[in-house]
Amino acid sequence: MARPITHDAALRSRLIEVASAMIDRDGPDRFSVREAAGEAGTSTSAVYSLFGSKADLITAVVADSFASFARAQREAEPGGLRALGEAYRAWALQHPDRYRLMFSGAIAGAPHGAPSAGGDPEPDPELDALLPLARTLTGADRVDEDVDLRSTLAVWAQVHGAVSLELARVAPPWIDADAVYATVLDAIAAVHPGRWVPEDDREPGPLARWAAG
Repeated sequence: MARPITHDAALRSRLIEVASAMIDRDGPDRFSVREAAGEAGTSTSAVYSLFGSKADLITAVVADSFASFARAQREAEPGGLRALGEAYRAWALQHPDRYRLMFSGAIAGAPHGAPSAGGDPEPDPELDALLPLARTLTGADRVDEDVDLRSTLAVWAQVHGAVSLELARVAPPWIDADAVYATVLDAIAAVHPGRWVPEDDREPGPLARWAAG
């Protein structure tokens, strides 16, 4: 009797990476499981074995992207609000395809917080990514309906807008994107002056480390 074919975590990660680039390039309506499997060097049966459906693969792409973004935010959190802002931009510039996918609305209506096999809700990837910023601004150790997130979402909107404009390349070519983003962070600092760690006390930011590497 033939042994069942198994598919490992490396293949799952590869499929998520390939699918992310394809959906960002072509949009969700044109996304093809067959093409994704071909680019990843595997079969469609492997995709369905690992993810269950096309919709589940798309959801996995977005969840994985938010998880990576959240890790970068948690690493930056000890440096204060400016460090979080710098980490936000650094992650987006390093992963532009995934960043656009996360905020493109391509997965609008995808289920989040669904019950896991153990009956408990799965963590919402977007809220997990928001937690370091919310914790810095409000001191809350969770993100739910009992936490006032107005200031958190206002700051997120500012940095998201600046980064999205930069990725869209709509500014005149002579504009210094670094200087523009620094101005955005300065404006945030003026509203939240107590949430900053002095620059001399901080480790080099993620964008500086990325550029140096």
